[in-house]
Amino acid sequence: MTRIVVSMFVMLAAQLIALTIPQVLRGIVDGPLTDGDRAAIVPAALVILGLGIAEALMFMLRRWLVLGPTTQVEARMRNALYAKLQDLPVSFHDRWPSGQLLSRAVSDLGLIRRWLAFGFVLLVVNLVVIVIGTGVLVSMSWMLGIIYLLGAIPLWIVGYRFEGRYSEVSRRSQDQAGDLATAVEESVHGIRVLKAFGRGKHALTTFRAQAETLRSTEMEKARLDANIWAWILVVPAVSLSICLVLGVWLAANGMLSVGQLVAFFSTAAVLAWPIESIGFMLAFALDARTATDRFFDIMDTENDVTDPAAVRKVERPRGELAFNDVRFRYQDAPDRFGDLLDGVDLVLEPGETMALVGLTGSGKTTMTALTTRLYDVTGGSVTIDGVDVRALSREELRTHIAMAFEDATLFSASVRDNVLLGRPELGREAIEAADGDGPAVRAEAERVLDEALRIAQAGFAYDLPDGVDTKVGEEGMSLSGGQRQRLALARAVAARPSVLVLDDPLSALDVATEARVEEELRAVLADTTALIVAHRPSTVMLADRVALLEDGRITAVGTHSELLRESDHYRFVISSLEDEERRAQDASDLFEAPTPEEVTR
Repeated sequence: MTRIVVSMFVMLAAQLIALTIPQVLRGIVDGPLTDGDRAAIVPAALVILGLGIAEALMFMLRRWLVLGPTTQVEARMRNALYAKLQDLPVSFHDRWPSGQLLSRAVSDLGLIRRWLAFGFVLLVVNLVVIVIGTGVLVSMSWMLGIIYLLGAIPLWIVGYRFEGRYSEVSRRSQDQAGDLATAVEESVHGIRVLKAFGRGKHALTTFRAQAETLRSTEMEKARLDANIWAWILVVPAVSLSICLVLGVWLAANGMLSVGQLVAFFSTAAVLAWPIESIGFMLAFALDARTATDRFFDIMDTENDVTDPAAVRKVERPRGELAFNDVRFRYQDAPDRFGDLLDGVDLVLEPGETMALVGLTGSGKTTMTALTTRLYDVTGGSVTIDGVDVRALSREELRTHIAMAFEDATLFSASVRDNVLLGRPELGREAIEAADGDGPAVRAEAERVLDEALRIAQAGFAYDLPDGVDTKVGEEGMSLSGGQRQRLALARAVAARPSVLVLDDPLSALDVATEARVEEELRAVLADTTALIVAHRPSTVMLADRVALLEDGRITAVGTHSELLRESDHYRFVISSLEDEERRAQDASDLFEAPTPEEVTR
C-alpha cells in the first residue's frame, strides 16, 4: 500500500510539472517575445524541455511503483478466494454455478488489480489536479476562471445520475458473464453427451442467446458511457469557447496580458485529460466496485461446517462408526418434504463391513456424506470411537475416514499423484524435503502405490504411456469410467483409514473385475471398518451385516440371509437390484464383440 501512496505523489508531481510549463510559456510571451530578446528564448525552451523530460520520468516511476504491489494484492486475493472455496461446505458448491466462481477468481480480480494500479491512482490525482489547475486559472483571471468553473456544474449532475444507472448495468453484465462461463464449462464437460445425442446445434443456440443477452447489456453500458463522454467533451469545449471570446476582448482592452491568455489556455489544455478521464474513471470505479462486491459475496459467506473451538482427538483409532438418531434435510428442501434422514440409528463395530441398501432416493449417499462432514447433521450425531465428528478438526477427521464415490473424480495430474492424494507424507514434495531419508520415503510410496493398485485391480496404470507417471487429463476423462472408479478406489485404499466409506464404487466394473476387486478388498476390510452403499447383490455379499434404509430410518440390520428371511421390503430391494443388474448385463452383452465363428455364420 505504501508504494501505491508514493505513486500517487509521483503522479501528482508529474501533473504539477505539466501545470508549470504554461507559466514558463507566460514568461516567454510576456518577456523575451514582447521585448524581442531572442537570446533569452533558448534558456526558457531548455527549461520546458527539462520539465517535459522530468514529467516523462515521473510517469515511468509511477508505473514501476504500482505494478509490483498490485499484482501481489491480486495474488493474495485470489489465494484467499481459493482457500475460502476449499473451506466452504459442499452445500455452498451445490448452489453456486462453477462459471460464476471462475469469473470472480479470474476476470473480477483482474479488474480490481487494474483499478488499484491505474484507476484509483489516476482518479485521486486527476481530481487533485483539477482543483489545483482551476485555482491557477482563477488566479490568472477570476472572470475566465468562474466561467470555466460553471461548466463543471452540469458534469457533476450528469455524473450523479450516471452512477446509479451504470452500477446496476455493470453488476448485471458481470453476472451474465459468469453465466456464460458456466455454459461454456458445461458444454466442454458434456461434449460427449452433446455429440452422442446430436445436440451441438441446440447447445450453440442456447449459448448464442446468452451471449446476445450479454452483448445487449454491454451495449447498454456503452450507451451510458457514450452519454457521459458527450457531456464531458462538449461542456468544457463550450466553456473554453466562451473563455476564448471573453479572453481576447480582455486582452484587447489591456485587462489581460497576451502571456496570461496563452498560459490560461495552455493550463486548460493540461486540464483537458484529467477532466475527460473523469467519465472513464467513474465507469472504471463502478466496475471495480461491482467486482469487489462479487468477490465479497464469496468471502462473506458464512461457513456452517467449521472446526470446534476446543478440538478433541481420537488417540487410538479403533474404527467404531455410529449414527445416533441422525436427522438431516438439505437447506433448500421444502418443508413439506420433511427430513430425508429421520432418526437413523446404526453402529458399525471396529473391523466390521456393513452394506447399506435401500431404494433409489432413500438417502444412502447422503448418509455416507455425513461421516466426513461434507454436510453436517441437522439432528443427532455421527461418532467415531465415541467422539462426535463435529468435535474433531476436519483435517483429523478426514485422516480417520476415507471415501470413494460412485462418480469418480480424478485431477489433471499423474496416476501416482491421484492415488497418493490422501498420503501427503508420501508425495513428491515430501520425498524432495526428506533429504537423506528420501530413498526410504520413495520406497514406501512405491509399496503403498503398488498395493493400492493391486487391490483396486488398476494394473492398467503400468501400461499407460508413462506408467503411473502418466497424466490422466482433466477429471481423468482420458480413462474409461471403470478405470476412473478403480483409481478412485485405490486412492481410498492407499489412505489406510480406520473407516472406509464406499459409495457404490464398483458400479462401472464388469462382473469378473468386480469379483477380483472384492476378493482383494476382503483382505483390506479384515481390519478396517467399512460402510458400503450397495447397488448390486454381489456387493452385499461382501459385507458382514446389511442395514436396510427405508423412509429415512434403518428398519432392519442383519446378515443377508437373515434379512431375506425376515424382511419383505429387503426382499423387494434385493429383487430390484437383481433386475437392474440383469438389465445392465444384457445391455453389456449386446455390445460384446462377436466371436470369429459368429462372424463366419
